[in-house]
Amino acid sequence: MYTYPPDLCVDVRLEESFATEISFKQLTLRGQKVRSKKGAFIRVFDGRRWYYSSVTSLGQVQAQIDSLAQMAAGNREIRKHPLVNAFEVHQEQKINFERDSVAKIPVQEKQALLEKIINQIKDPAIVNHNSYYVDKKTIRSFYSSKGSALSYDVQTCGIRLNLDIVSANQKDQMGVSKGASFFHDLKDIGAYLQKEIAKNIAFVGQAQPVKPGEYPVLLSPEATGIFTHESFGHKSESDFMVGDETMKAEWAWGKRVGAGLLTIIDDGTESGNGYTPYDDEGTKAKKTKIISRGLLTGRLHSAATGVALEEDLTGNARALNFEFEPIVRMTTTYIAPGQRPLKEIIAEMKHGIYLDTLKHGSGMSTFTLAPARAYLIENGKITTPLKISVVTGNVFSTLAEVDAVSEEFELSSFVGGGCGKMEQWPLPVGFGGPYTRVKKLQVQ
Repeated sequence: MYTYPPDLCVDVRLEESFATEISFKQLTLRGQKVRSKKGAFIRVFDGRRWYYSSVTSLGQVQAQIDSLAQMAAGNREIRKHPLVNAFEVHQEQKINFERDSVAKIPVQEKQALLEKIINQIKDPAIVNHNSYYVDKKTIRSFYSSKGSALSYDVQTCGIRLNLDIVSANQKDQMGVSKGASFFHDLKDIGAYLQKEIAKNIAFVGQAQPVKPGEYPVLLSPEATGIFTHESFGHKSESDFMVGDETMKAEWAWGKRVGAGLLTIIDDGTESGNGYTPYDDEGTKAKKTKIISRGLLTGRLHSAATGVALEEDLTGNARALNFEFEPIVRMTTTYIAPGQRPLKEIIAEMKHGIYLDTLKHGSGMSTFTLAPARAYLIENGKITTPLKISVVTGNVFSTLAEVDAVSEEFELSSFVGGGCGKMEQWPLPVGFGGPYTRVKKLQVQ
């Protein structure tokens, strides 16, 4: 497809994207955007450094290859370089969303779905609401001088409602969101959204301030996913270890980092927001067990970090879009399900807290979760709604304190937000897991 300089390593990443965003304030249409975009990211490696370029005209790609090659120094041994040798070579077309592409759905049909949903918001406790429909379909192609020729597509769509609620003289801002891979999967989500809205209204009106302290905490699949992503997922991104011998020794494979019933996985082949069948260096997605039964057994890699740490590539070199270089990022990260039913786990809890939904989370060595809905657990039953500002803990202490994971399991897809790292935000990622019980966390 392209002519590559003989003594250099070259790869080209092409993107063609389509996106829709429709927004309402109350019942008033505020915006309707339909956009298509094309671009390419080109890089050239001479064995010493990379040379990058980004263009919005696909017809300029060959000229950019030639221009970058003039800056680089030819290297007859380039194919023997450890980094170049590590790059995988694949030739495949993996197009899953062409027949049911969101680009083929008329924007009027998308707006009608959103209007139908917001016209059902009638409870006077909702004093203001903003609503959004968004979708995006991207076709990515990857070509390299080693022989890769790949094309695949990814697609997401969904609806988000931001609600200002006043109930029983109490007020709060709550969100309800649902994502999917196909537009037709959104047509029947009205009942789900209404159920979540009703839960939020009841919560705001009934929530009592929590008594600060240390509690056993049960995490929902949503809370488990955000906890996993924030507390350990970022620590598994191996670029922070390169060149740091102390960290390499501290994170040696086989080290116990969690309870024996804990397995954490990152998997780009899972459908949803984190679906990435190939990463942005052409590496095929892998199911990487980061923790296996409490032991450190894997890390997430780009080609550069895999070579530097002498470990296999995992398919985690990801870029926000064609304007950015790939860096080590998560795909879909989750705790694997256990073998115990949820009702049994709750029944054992005499006095604890259940985190149902979250507003956000953050952290590295110490993590923080900000609950949206949380409840007291008393004598094996979920009871009083609780106002909680934050739940915090030390990552390794908390992983060691996990004492139950349920057989029930769920992966989540949401609209709005995403993962941030360096200047690349928001990157779509997937997360979820079972219901997870931690023996003690600090609650404020």
